[in-house]
Amino acid sequence: MSEPYTEDNILDRLTAPETLADAYESQKARERELIDTHLRVRGGLALSVGGGWHPGRHLLPADRWRLVAVDVDPERPAYAVSQGRADEGFAGRAGALHDLSDASYDLVLYRLVLHHVAYAEPLAPVFAEAARLLKPGGALVAIEPSSWHPVGAALTLANRLHLGVAVHGTPDDIPLSPRRLMAEARGAGLRPELHAVTYGWRRLPPRSRRLVGRLDRYGSRTGARWLGHTSMVIAYPVRSPYPNG
Repeated sequence: MSEPYTEDNILDRLTAPETLADAYESQKARERELIDTHLRVRGGLALSVGGGWHPGRHLLPADRWRLVAVDVDPERPAYAVSQGRADEGFAGRAGALHDLSDASYDLVLYRLVLHHVAYAEPLAPVFAEAARLLKPGGALVAIEPSSWHPVGAALTLANRLHLGVAVHGTPDDIPLSPRRLMAEARGAGLRPELHAVTYGWRRLPPRSRRLVGRLDRYGSRTGARWLGHTSMVIAYPVRSPYPNG
């Protein structure tokens, strides 16, 4: 689903691996905080689409969720199962999971995968598929870097100048606007809500990133939620049992 990654790129040469590792752990903790606070579905059967080696177990703990991992590379869900990161897995592609039954999942997760899809094809079939797979009381969760953040805007410009591979290693890291994610969810018959996951950039020095991270507490407020570096959309079927879902 994703394009080949070129490790010899400008941003990776300028960023220490320890800085990235620290940022990844901080972001996972923040994602879990938002899920624990705002997701109205508390457990069940979850489908993680395009999650690769890490299908989202940090969001969906094994004591409450049975997690099914799907990826175009069959080795990735198999590895996730072997490591306890998923309960089962199979090869498949977002928007083409035609063999899965309607209304069969309590949650469908797209974590940092939709920008790869958007590079090659429309997102509407993916959101429509998620809506089809969700039970009436289920939820879609999508997590994506935002094109409205200064970093996302800069990456968008680099991509338009055909500098994506040289700058950040791949042509398909294309940040998506929160407005587009919300519109795609509504177009699929879902009712979305938006949260900013983080405001800091993973490549900032850890101390600076933690300072900026103090803003994360405001990530669900009406205006501030649109301005994050990374966005989370939680969307429920229109006929959801949740009164404000």
